[in-house]
Amino acid sequence: MKSLLMVLSLAVCAGAADDTKVTTLMTKALAGIPGKEAMMVTVEYAPGAISSAHRHNAHTFVYVLEGSVVMAVNGGKEVTLGPGQIFYESPDDIHTVSRNASKTKPAKFLVIFVKDQGAASTVPVKK
Repeated sequence: MKSLLMVLSLAVCAGAADDTKVTTLMTKALAGIPGKEAMMVTVEYAPGAISSAHRHNAHTFVYVLEGSVVMAVNGGKEVTLGPGQIFYESPDDIHTVSRNASKTKPAKFLVIFVKDQGAASTVPVKK
């Protein structure tokens, strides 16, 4: 049930279900770090997909697999990333920009969260 809630929160923050597909690959308690877990998901953006502002309350590591995405956190510069490029968000960052850079090609990226056990991986932020 917790995994379903986490996936639903990701989908809500990422936009309409038709534009974004989030697949949870794994959630694992971290040995030696009480109360923390890692969660690994893939996010697939349809052409032109965009997410609303959100935060992760986690150390968030993004690795682009296919296509290109535009990312930025509050106060940071927008960056366009392609396959093999990475992006990091701290637990305090607000993810202000996350979108597919292309209006014609899909994009796919891997996300690894290091967060409190059972906590939602994505939380909407009102502008």
